[in-house]
Amino acid sequence: MTQPDFQQRLHEWLQQSPGQVLLEQEQQCLEQIFSELFGHHLVQLGGGGFDFDLSGVSRFRAHLVLDACMPTQSLVAHVRADPLELPILSATVDAVLMPHTLDFSADPHRILREVERILIPEGRVVILGFNPLSLWGLWRLFKRSSTAIPWQGHFLGAGRISDWLSLLGFDLEITRQLMFRPPLRGQGMMARLERMERIGQRFWPRLSSVYVMQAVKRVSTMTMVGPIWQRKASLLGGRIIEPTTRESNE
Repeated sequence: MTQPDFQQRLHEWLQQSPGQVLLEQEQQCLEQIFSELFGHHLVQLGGGGFDFDLSGVSRFRAHLVLDACMPTQSLVAHVRADPLELPILSATVDAVLMPHTLDFSADPHRILREVERILIPEGRVVILGFNPLSLWGLWRLFKRSSTAIPWQGHFLGAGRISDWLSLLGFDLEITRQLMFRPPLRGQGMMARLERMERIGQRFWPRLSSVYVMQAVKRVSTMTMVGPIWQRKASLLGGRIIEPTTRESNE
């Protein structure tokens, strides 16, 4: 499947149940998260149909979407770019949003390395992903040979993503759970099962079909070891001048 075909099918899936229900939940969750974040540049990696409108809550001066394909219409400015090789200078972005970007990437770990590179110290990354240990993950097992969206995705577990982030120097700040209903196409049935969202949040939050993770990029500081006078001597590049004393004959 070519990238334009994938983007078109993803967009169509998000316009109907259950994709539409998922998109609404993710929009509400991101509004809560980004109402508390601020900075100059917010970059979203991967667009597809995940065209979130954060203009009402975002305190970022610029919101840019980088994607391999250009959308026909969008609420946010787009730039065609490969997420595996971002055309962005290192340490220049305040926050990165990845709506299921890792789920549909051929090299998710490499994308995370690029995110770490472009983020400033204390910059945030927000990741949305499908949980393999959920009703949707179970559904995917029966459709493993299918090329239908979203079942062809990786469905990477939150624990795995958390480990990758830790290796790259990130600290996990927030994890939220979304979508406890099965992925049914009928809007009426999905509406009748809305109660499962409240029950799931209370009794089995780890079995949510979607997780939202927020992590912060930490910068390790070098701890200098040894007496200060030794470090100064090496910086000066010469031997240490010993102090002299005045002897009095009086």
